[in-house]
Amino acid sequence: MFGTLLSIGLRHLLGRKRQTLTTIAGVAVSTMVLITTISLTRGLLDSFVETIVDVAPHITIKGEPVESLPVDLLSDSELLRHAFVDENIQKEERKEVRNYRQILSILDSENYAEEVVAVSPYVESRVIVVKGSKNEPISMKGVVIEQENAISGIEDRLTAGDLAFFEKTPNALLVGRTVAVDMGLELHDEVTVVPVSGPTRQCKVAGIFFSGVNAVDNTVFVSLKFGQILENLPAGKVSGVGLKVADPLVNERLAAGLERVTGYNCVTWQEENASVLSLFNRIGYIVFSLVAFVGVVSGFGVANILVTTVFEKSRDIAIMKSYGFSAGALVGMFILEGFFVGFAGALAGGVLATGSISFLANIPVEASQGPLTKTGFSMSWNPLYFLFVIFLTVLISTIAATIPSTRAAKLEPVQVLRDSSL
Repeated sequence: MFGTLLSIGLRHLLGRKRQTLTTIAGVAVSTMVLITTISLTRGLLDSFVETIVDVAPHITIKGEPVESLPVDLLSDSELLRHAFVDENIQKEERKEVRNYRQILSILDSENYAEEVVAVSPYVESRVIVVKGSKNEPISMKGVVIEQENAISGIEDRLTAGDLAFFEKTPNALLVGRTVAVDMGLELHDEVTVVPVSGPTRQCKVAGIFFSGVNAVDNTVFVSLKFGQILENLPAGKVSGVGLKVADPLVNERLAAGLERVTGYNCVTWQEENASVLSLFNRIGYIVFSLVAFVGVVSGFGVANILVTTVFEKSRDIAIMKSYGFSAGALVGMFILEGFFVGFAGALAGGVLATGSISFLANIPVEASQGPLTKTGFSMSWNPLYFLFVIFLTVLISTIAATIPSTRAAKLEPVQVLRDSSL
C-alpha cells in the first residue's frame, strides 16, 4: 500500500513539473535566506564573545569599595524615627584601589593558582592629545606592558613598532588604530599630552595596534608609572586590576568571592558588555520570528500546489476511494507529497546557504560591525543552524499538506463521478 501511494504521489508532483519546481525553488530561497540570516546574527555574537575573551580582562577589580546598602528610614513603620540629609554637597572621591600589591599577592597565592591565569593593574586617565593643529580627548590606560600582554595579547596585535621599543622609550605610547587614523599618527611621531591637572608632557608613538574591538582601539596604552604621574597617584594606588581566568564563561562565583576578599567591586566581562549582549539577544529573537514567518509563507506555497493537485485529480481520488483506498491513506499520500516538496526545497536551500555564507565571509571589505571592526562578515558555520531551519521548513511543509489532504479525504466518489465538469 505504501509503495502504491508513494508512486501516485510522485506522479502527481511530476505531472506538474513547472509548478512543483517553482514551489521547491521558493522553499529553497527562503531556506537559504533564513540560514544565512541566522549565521550572520550568531556569527557576529560568537565573534564578539571570542574577541572580547581574547582581548579584554575576564574580571575587573574596580576602585569602588563594596558598601552595604543604607537603611531606608522613610519606609520604616516607627513614627519616632526621622530621616534627614547632612552635608549633601560633597567632593566626589576618586575611584582607586589602595595597596593593590596586597591584592596581587592574594591572587598569586595557591588559593587562586588554578583559576587566575594573569593579572594586570592599570590606571585610567582622560587626557587631550595634541599634534599640530589636531587635538582630541582620548582614554589613556597605564599598564605594566608584560602583564597587560598576558591578558590582551597586544604584542600579536601590533601593526607598527614593538614592545621592546615601548619599554625603553620615555613617555612612550601604544596607540589604538582608531586614534592613530583620527589624528594621523604614525610610528615615532611626537605628541603633547595634556592631563586634567599638572604640566603637559611630550610623548612619542612607540607602537600602533589593532584588536578589532572598537572600544579597545580607541585607547592609548602608557606605562603604569606614567599613568600614575598623570593622575597624581602614589606608587601603591591604581584605578583597578584586570584578571584573565581559566574559565571566562563561568566566572560569576570567582568574581563574588574576590569581592568578599578584596572589598572592591569585581565586574565580569559579561556585566561590562551586558548592553551589547542584550542587543544581540533581541536581534536573535527577531531573527527566529522571521524564521517562523517565512517558514509559514513557504508552507502556503506547498499547500497551494497540493490544493491545485486535489482539484485537478478529484476524479482520480474518487476512483481510488471506490477501489477501497481509505480516507487515511489519501491523507497520508498528500502529506508525503508535502514532505517531499519541503525536503527537496530545504536541502537545495541548505546547499545555496553554504555558498552565500562563504561569499559573505570572504568579502574583502573592512567594516564596523557593531562593537567590532572586521574584514568580511562574521559568519557562523554551526551545523545546528542548518539542521534547525531544514527541519522547521520540512515540518511546516508537511503540516501545510494537511489542508488539501483533508479536502481530498472528504470527497464522495459518487458525487465526484456524477459531476460532468470533472
